[in-house]
Amino acid sequence: MQMVTQNDLIVTRFPPSPTGFLHVGNARTAIFNWLYARRMKGKFVLRIEDTDTERSTQQAIDAIFEALEWLGIDWDEGPYYQTKRLDIYNRYLERLIDTGHAYYCTCSPDDIKAMREKAMASGGKPKYDGTCRDKGLSKTPEAVIRLKAPLSGTTVVEDVVKGKIVFQNDELDDFIVCRSDGIPTYNFAVVIDDITMQINTVIRGDDHVMNTPKQILVYKALDCPLPVYGHVPMVLGTDKSRFSKRHGAVSVSAYRDMGYLPDAMLNYLVRLGWSHGDQEFFTRQKLIEVFDLEHIGRSAGVFDPEKLLSLNADHIRATPVEKLVEPLKPFLKRHGTIIEDNGLLVKVIETLHARSKTLDEMAQSALFYFADEIDYEEKAARKFLKPNVLEAMRLLLAQLETLASFSEENLETAFKAVMGRTGLKLGKIAQPVRVALTGRTASPGIFEVAAIIGRDKVIARLNKAIQYIERRSD
Repeated sequence: MQMVTQNDLIVTRFPPSPTGFLHVGNARTAIFNWLYARRMKGKFVLRIEDTDTERSTQQAIDAIFEALEWLGIDWDEGPYYQTKRLDIYNRYLERLIDTGHAYYCTCSPDDIKAMREKAMASGGKPKYDGTCRDKGLSKTPEAVIRLKAPLSGTTVVEDVVKGKIVFQNDELDDFIVCRSDGIPTYNFAVVIDDITMQINTVIRGDDHVMNTPKQILVYKALDCPLPVYGHVPMVLGTDKSRFSKRHGAVSVSAYRDMGYLPDAMLNYLVRLGWSHGDQEFFTRQKLIEVFDLEHIGRSAGVFDPEKLLSLNADHIRATPVEKLVEPLKPFLKRHGTIIEDNGLLVKVIETLHARSKTLDEMAQSALFYFADEIDYEEKAARKFLKPNVLEAMRLLLAQLETLASFSEENLETAFKAVMGRTGLKLGKIAQPVRVALTGRTASPGIFEVAAIIGRDKVIARLNKAIQYIERRSD
């Protein structure tokens, strides 16, 4: 096998089939290829394998593009579409026919079924028996094209992840490379694409391992150099079965919509099958600097939603506050709040980003800042909005109405003045005020909250709380 040398330009690719959303397992494959190309200063090619015309849709293509763009995965070439490359495939098919490496076959499906049943009955492999191999048939409407596979020897896959994998050639049959409708089969089209796009590094899921010997035979029949192969173990759920909907969201876009950061998703999916010592948290740039093929693991990665959530919280905390403004806006809008004042939003995020696990959670936590009316959580109101706090709240209201500036420092001074008048500790005053201002018992610091909400809203909310307590005590 030809190995890529240091002097070669590394060219990787990601070839999704547009039959649905971008699955997290496929996204991880895309990320591995993209990172390796970026690390090696090579090229990353995007190819759409849309020859399954019955299942391929434009909606799925758009969803794949959106998911890749959200993840920040850009491509240097493409997108190429297999359905627009039929002329290229035909030229290579003719080459295989002309050189005797492929032939036309007119065996019917019933013929194929019968020969396979016969082989199984005698203890053999259920494969095509080569009936048309040496007939020299010409092209006809019902004919398929088959590759002449070697009848003996071995085909070896030198896999950079799994090591050497050996296949016995007598277990392979003369597989179809082009159907009778003129559409090439997957194992043929992918090789021609990789040859013509100069792909020299193929990183993909290990569900493709069984395809690889067939593809190698196509390379050899065309006398073309082989790429470097790396087959990555599948992504599993926490019960160690293949990751699916029963384990959680399987679409990359679903995590975007739940408020995960793309860098966190990138980080998590890379670590789900690759390691760099014990380090868990990586910035995008750091991954580009250190990613390699040697440390892709041989065992399957287990997708743990709780670990992803924790890592997402780490990335939110590590992200400069001003860079969270635009990503947060769609989530605020989803909850009925549109904010144009980026300066105000920066202040709000500063109070929340250390305690938020997702952008959606942050948006929900921020709503009280902008609401016209505050609804009290029943348990919070019952515990803290009681007659015994009326004096302190009235005194505080009087203090706040006379403040020259609604700064955190002045607000703290006002609270201390009430503490001095009533003999109450800060918590006994701050908790009822927190419920009055936010509707709940947990929030950022009361002084910073009040400063951001501003004089008018704070006074209005305190007045409402006082009236609420007075009505309840009547």
